[in-house]
Amino acid sequence: MKRISHSRCSRRQFLRSMAGTAVAAPLVIPASALGAEGRPPPSERMVIGHIGMGWFGINDLNIFLQGDDVQNVAVCDVDRNMAAEAKKLVDARYGHGDCKIYADFRELLDRGDLDAVSIATPDHWHAIPTIEACRRGIDVHVEKPLSLTIREGRAMVQAARRYGRVVQTGSEARSQAHVRFACELVRNGRIGKVQEVYVSGVGGPSSMAILPEQPIPPEMDWDRWLGPAPWRPYNQGYHPRSWRGYYDFSGGGLTDWGAHHFDLTQWALGTDDTGPVQIIPPDGKEHKFLTFVYASGVRVYHVLGGQPDVELLSAVTVIGTEGRIGMRYGAFDKADPPSLMKEVIGSNEIRLHQCPPGGHERGDFLTSVRNRSLPGADVEIGHRTCTVAHLAHIAYRLGRPLRWDPVQEVFPGDEEANTQCGRAMREPWTL
Repeated sequence: MKRISHSRCSRRQFLRSMAGTAVAAPLVIPASALGAEGRPPPSERMVIGHIGMGWFGINDLNIFLQGDDVQNVAVCDVDRNMAAEAKKLVDARYGHGDCKIYADFRELLDRGDLDAVSIATPDHWHAIPTIEACRRGIDVHVEKPLSLTIREGRAMVQAARRYGRVVQTGSEARSQAHVRFACELVRNGRIGKVQEVYVSGVGGPSSMAILPEQPIPPEMDWDRWLGPAPWRPYNQGYHPRSWRGYYDFSGGGLTDWGAHHFDLTQWALGTDDTGPVQIIPPDGKEHKFLTFVYASGVRVYHVLGGQPDVELLSAVTVIGTEGRIGMRYGAFDKADPPSLMKEVIGSNEIRLHQCPPGGHERGDFLTSVRNRSLPGADVEIGHRTCTVAHLAHIAYRLGRPLRWDPVQEVFPGDEEANTQCGRAMREPWTL
């Protein structure tokens, strides 16, 4: 191998020189080999750019700005005011005005000095920048929910694997120690054989409505904000914060909070690499709630607009033959029997992914970038969780039971349902 000089880009050059050999998965390289022991000198700080500087993008930026071992150099947004506010934060952190503003994410990705990028755009803008970053050898932290459609999610996984990139979705609950402990109790049989799970606090599908036209703010590039989504007139009901309620941009509460609570369900069940095999929407008779049926026989109920006949311990209530666990994003609320909360998971039992000291999933992402290891909320995991939410959305829309093949990721023999796995993109955008 050609020797890499110890210039400012030495670590970056080394990683990219190896990227071509990492087709199936990110390389595992000791952090010490990358100069990551202790606080790195300025020449070895991880260089990060940010795409999408709305309310959650600013939140992510503030977290990344806390690290001394990262250098945040660029921000991108189609709203000039949002981009300007983000630049102020970066410049204030470093005491200079060097942070660069971009309106086009492709120009940011083409800088040539980025190790990683953080993407916090609306959901319909997750897949394309993630895939383009992977093609350029840049690692990605992309906010949840991972994708707008099932096919977009799989394309993101394929790009990460093909180009040997670390891609993590923002499933923060997986960095919470008490939630991890609750899932470990389930995985280690402390509540016996799991029979059913009730998931509440998620919300329903997004709306197909189109709001009336309003004047486009002068700081806003509305056409670029829409991007691959179908054209519609601007309305402040979409931007800056309420876009999640509309089908062209998001899956509503199903994908928003579903990215947390369906994710905890998948984690507890040990189904991070698969999903349900049947989805049954409510019919007002036999099926009170939308029901996911897993190959194991476990049934997962999406509790929406009614109360089940069992006591809900929390937003995610896991019921086994010998006990129950109640957890949600941010908390392990209750256990039955209560003694479960005092259990100790042995060293020889199933231990789930633990984030590094500090406990935040963005820190887990940075550790994975340095070590070339899979993060706790790897893109495949994010895709599988998001698929559960997408399947619910499709079943609600079609209003009939569906069979799902989680290996092939198709509805067997159901062309109508299969057309819902992806969406056409407005020109010139493609995956």
